[in-house]
Amino acid sequence: MSYQTILFDITAGVARLTLNRPERLNSFNTAMHAEVRSALAALEGSAARVLVITGAGRGFCAGQDLGDRAVAPGASPPDLARSIEKNYKPLVLALRRLPLPVIAAVNGVAAGAGANIALACDLVVAARSATFVQAFCKLGLVPDSGGTWLLPRLVGTARALGLALLGEKLPAEQAAAWGLIWRCVDDGELGAAVDALAREFAAAPTLGLARTKQAIYEGLSRTLPQQLDVERDYQGELGRSADYAEGVTAFAEKRAPRFTGR
Repeated sequence: MSYQTILFDITAGVARLTLNRPERLNSFNTAMHAEVRSALAALEGSAARVLVITGAGRGFCAGQDLGDRAVAPGASPPDLARSIEKNYKPLVLALRRLPLPVIAAVNGVAAGAGANIALACDLVVAARSATFVQAFCKLGLVPDSGGTWLLPRLVGTARALGLALLGEKLPAEQAAAWGLIWRCVDDGELGAAVDALAREFAAAPTLGLARTKQAIYEGLSRTLPQQLDVERDYQGELGRSADYAEGVTAFAEKRAPRFTGR
């Protein structure tokens, strides 16, 4: 498929989705939402075993393109609830439910929905010059795209409230120190660091990784006894997988495993 607002490619098990509106700091408009949905849908049944999401140019994503929501004098304001229900909610849920690891490579500013879309990914690696901004309060809005759910779980209530109520820029290095993201690297090392991580995941036991992220995300709403039952059931399933058999055989033969993701 030919895309106008994103770049999308799958090579050697690594899917790469680049938000490609650099002149607008890769902010979302209606066309970009549709193309991102199409790209994520294309992952099903593909050879992809990891997804990398990044932005073109000097930003990761500035959130919603407010130019897409400009209101002419006398016209009715945009229906923000409808936009969230149609676009942002399914996007965040799709990222969380993908049965493979999702890496956000944050190369610059991640603001508003752009910040929370990054945080919805499984691992966030950010360039040292990158910043995270919960810009909603500057517009009289509430953090969306999962922001009010993600922030307190990642950094605690006090820091979540500070980020959401003040809308201050959070440098990537501080975001890593707070546990908001996985890692902060020097700007010149971002590409290599993400590529190495993507190659590692592309050669990993994908089914086990998928069940791990599912167990952790869904476990946030379970009791410990319930979670122990889930772990038992997943281990029973994974213990019958080809990857587990290969892992045990490779260990016994003192060689590197050759996982297939099955």
